[in-house]
Amino acid sequence: MVLAAALGNGLEFFDFTVYSFFSALIGQLFFPAHDALASLMMSLATFGVGFVVRPLGGVLIGAYADRAGRKPALILTVLLMALGTGLIGLAPTYAQIGMIAPALIVLGRLLQGFSAGGEVGAATTLLMEAGREGKRGALVSWQMASQGGAALAGALIALLLSKSLSHEQLVSWGWRVPFLIGLAIGPVGFFLRARLDDTLPAHLPAQAAHHAGPVQRRLPLRLIVAGTMLVIGGTGTMYTIVFFLPAFLALTLHMPTAAASASGCAAGLVLLIGSPFAGKLADRLPRRKPLLAMASVVSLALLFPAFAAIAAWPTVGTVLIVAIVLIGLMTLTSPAGFLMILEALRPEVRATSLGIIYAVGVTLFGGFAQLAVGALWRATGSFYAPAWYVLGCGVVSLIGLALFQEKANDARE
Repeated sequence: MVLAAALGNGLEFFDFTVYSFFSALIGQLFFPAHDALASLMMSLATFGVGFVVRPLGGVLIGAYADRAGRKPALILTVLLMALGTGLIGLAPTYAQIGMIAPALIVLGRLLQGFSAGGEVGAATTLLMEAGREGKRGALVSWQMASQGGAALAGALIALLLSKSLSHEQLVSWGWRVPFLIGLAIGPVGFFLRARLDDTLPAHLPAQAAHHAGPVQRRLPLRLIVAGTMLVIGGTGTMYTIVFFLPAFLALTLHMPTAAASASGCAAGLVLLIGSPFAGKLADRLPRRKPLLAMASVVSLALLFPAFAAIAAWPTVGTVLIVAIVLIGLMTLTSPAGFLMILEALRPEVRATSLGIIYAVGVTLFGGFAQLAVGALWRATGSFYAPAWYVLGCGVVSLIGLALFQEKANDARE
């Protein structure tokens, strides 16, 4: 069940990692322009399209999971994600079919983003509902662990291909290999998910079908707003420190590009190993809020000293230590945060609400993190621009935590 539920989210992060790694090549092959930078920017913009449709997927697929069941929603998301991945991996290049080629890449990203928007809400809800009290955090934590494992696998495969193939081989066919691996995961995910037991409370669809009474499907807007604010801190940290900081340091401090793959692998390893332990810790806590508040404050307090250390000792080792510490603190709180949000939501709107919370938070503060930090840096010229962005996200997250109404321990289902 854990493997089936976590597989789709892992596939999303796998694709995210390999697309980021080969974005320059994809830009040259599918978005030809007068210079390499323009091609790269069009490739990255196409990648960002996948984030824009996430909230739509969160609403539509989440609603489907809350009405038809978690299982059919998860089967739908893994098939859509595999289809989008296959479109990217098998698409002919611009030189072969002209403008249809970039259109196929855009369509692939739209399918991936739409399915990813509904994936997290349905899969995390199923894991939470499948566990009894005292075991739910351990199950939910595998959603985060799958992200780390998939990002690590994607970085290692991309690195292996780059080291073992010539540039001509990479351009010709090598970059397609990770996407075809992702496509092959689709049938495996379908096989596993088709054999899952659904966790949607049986009285909800029966009640709706026989009009036995009103099913209250009004979305809890206050919880959704507070929950979205709550996830912004972790999202800002992940996307800024792991995916943007190495490129920023290469630009400002002329650090080697090895920092990118090294910090990505380290962050993936921390998520993979640390999340199950953080999930077990969440299960032992009578309340989740104190842990979330303490870890958030410590993380924000370390931000500027961490950047000062990088400026003083600009080495890959320093970047690794910073990434491990900051992502470690984020990992410590993620299962507890997800569990607190899920327990506060009613079952009939649980998948929809979590889908909206996660999709909106990731779209606005993860997908656009690079643009926001880049704009802040250009406006101020400050080396601490990424730290200011993460600090702002963290403050919003703390406000969301204060506003969020945690469900009492004795009232948990």
